[in-house]
Amino acid sequence: MIRRLLFFAGLAFLAFLVGCGTTDTGELTGVPGREVRTEPEPFNMVRVPRGSFTMGRNDEDVTWAHRAPTKTVTLESFWMDVTEITNNQYRQFVFYVRDSLMRRELAKIDDGFNVSEDDYDLGIPTEPPILNWEQEIDLSDPDQLEAVQVLYYNKELDQFEGRKEIDTRKLNYTFSWIDLKQAAQSTNRWDYDKGDSGAWPEKANVFYFPLSKSVPVRKRKDFIIRDRVNVYPDTLAWISDWSYSFNEPNAKNYFWHPNFDNYPVVGVSWKQAFAFCVWRTNRLNRAYIRNGEYTVHDFRLPTEAEWEYAARGGGNSNMYPWGSYYTRSINGCLVANFKPMRGRYAEDGGVTTLPVVSFFPNEYGLYNMAGNVAEWTSTAYDESAYNFTHDLNPDYQYNARPEDPPAMKRKVIRGGSWKDTHFFLQVGTRAFEYQDSTKSFIGFRCVRSCMMGDELE
Repeated sequence: MIRRLLFFAGLAFLAFLVGCGTTDTGELTGVPGREVRTEPEPFNMVRVPRGSFTMGRNDEDVTWAHRAPTKTVTLESFWMDVTEITNNQYRQFVFYVRDSLMRRELAKIDDGFNVSEDDYDLGIPTEPPILNWEQEIDLSDPDQLEAVQVLYYNKELDQFEGRKEIDTRKLNYTFSWIDLKQAAQSTNRWDYDKGDSGAWPEKANVFYFPLSKSVPVRKRKDFIIRDRVNVYPDTLAWISDWSYSFNEPNAKNYFWHPNFDNYPVVGVSWKQAFAFCVWRTNRLNRAYIRNGEYTVHDFRLPTEAEWEYAARGGGNSNMYPWGSYYTRSINGCLVANFKPMRGRYAEDGGVTTLPVVSFFPNEYGLYNMAGNVAEWTSTAYDESAYNFTHDLNPDYQYNARPEDPPAMKRKVIRGGSWKDTHFFLQVGTRAFEYQDSTKSFIGFRCVRSCMMGDELE
């Protein structure tokens, strides 16, 4: 290791001398000015180191479903949110969508809400309209108030007791992402021999477009997916999830009351969680661009393997994230928020969800990797996935088309929740939900791949 570092240090010094000189020596020194940077620790995230572990069940398969056979896999290091995404964090996303829609409407009557041509060199996507976030919204101004009326509930049709409220059905986030897995397929690669006349073969794969029909891949932009998702959580999930159960107070208060700010957001579909990751990525990268940095930081949902590896906290055969084979501490106290003792929900200190910083974290410093709320992963659910996924960074992804059957829209959820028995809290237990479904017991947290090489650990 020391010899390797000295070698690269020598190369860097030589490159510096060549860069400062006036002549080219002709030696292969590499491009100067590309020093190794220390990756700053992301806010509210911990680094999960690279490593190998035995993925799968550590106890009897009580369902006899054989969905999680043991398999040794290796993962690269990544950053993970210390806690589940909270109501207040997700509300920042909702407010961004609300304010951006308002600014789009206000830009029609006031050019001050558009960015000038001088700001286009920031590298920020120039998809019209370019919004000026420095311009203040003043709804006490009658003209501005009138301009944003389109975002509110219609007075005659939808308003309740004259309340002036945002129509949450209009809080739609339009975003783009690149599907590299499709681009990497051999049938979708650029044909350099044919050039522009035959860039892609005639029998190119049929590609998925969320907002239109499937069409053959022909251009680079065909791998850039443009999607639109309503971002408001399904607060009615608290009622629709349970028959003959009174949960109306949570439906009215859980997402909006300040007392629930540090509770995990629920009622969020997999597609909404995916859109949140895209928004969070764009938000951070634009801040870096404004500060002269061009490093790309991509937030995403964890793969199923990443989630299990992080939940184990460095262990290899532990049944639960806390390393024990039991759900109680040595003092007899429950150590997670779940459904103990045949429906005694309050036995662990909470009836439904609890604040995201509850109980003790695991060895990596991650809270509530078991219980509280189950968590979305990026992995598509297949009963036999462990048999065909790779043993290096295993993952299985499938972008379901709107016309696909429900079985193709299943996504893996992990960790169990406040309404589950202890079996679902085990780190090796797999479960699924449909990507467009919203539940009062499913939330999520984000991860980010490390930018530094593993040899620097």
